Amino acid sequence: MRFSKMLPLLCDELAKAGVDYSLIGGVALYFSGTPRTTFDVDFLTVLSSSDRVDELMRRLGYRALHRSEDAANYVSSEPDLGQVDFLFAHRKYALEMLRRAVKTDVLGRSVKVLKAEDLIGLKVQSSSNDPKRAAKDRADIEDLMRKNAKTLDWDIVREYFTVFGREKEYQELKKSIL
Repeated sequence: MRFSKMLPLLCDELAKAGVDYSLIGGVALYFSGTPRTTFDVDFLTVLSSSDRVDELMRRLGYRALHRSEDAANYVSSEPDLGQVDFLFAHRKYALEMLRRAVKTDVLGRSVKVLKAEDLIGLKVQSSSNDPKRAAKDRADIEDLMRKNAKTLDWDIVREYFTVFGREKEYQELKKSIL
């Protein structure tokens, strides 16, 4: 995948279609100071945009691998355009994440990117839902906390850990970082 080709194309097309979106996943981690190898691009958008996203992705030559109320995954037969995943916000926490996302320069475009505390929230959810991801997600969480310690909204981070019954882990992490 060539991010320099795919990202501008998708960001421009999403904007033209009036889709409110934010970068999440490995690309968003990069902009929060946590570089990570990634082979796809992940977006968060509201559920009500899912039909527009689907039409747009198909028009750009992507094939849907999966589509549900929560997420959709698309792949292009053109190697430069690769795989693109969308999470559809329709619950309180995901909608708040999208609302808090900040505009960031991404390859010469102003693109919303999730804030570090919300990326941590997605990592807490991911590792709670899939224990096989726990070690990698924990490393990402620690790195995000360390690199953003002075600007994190620690109350939001604590709330994410609390939602998944991981308050003790939050306290241990915060103590080791601050």
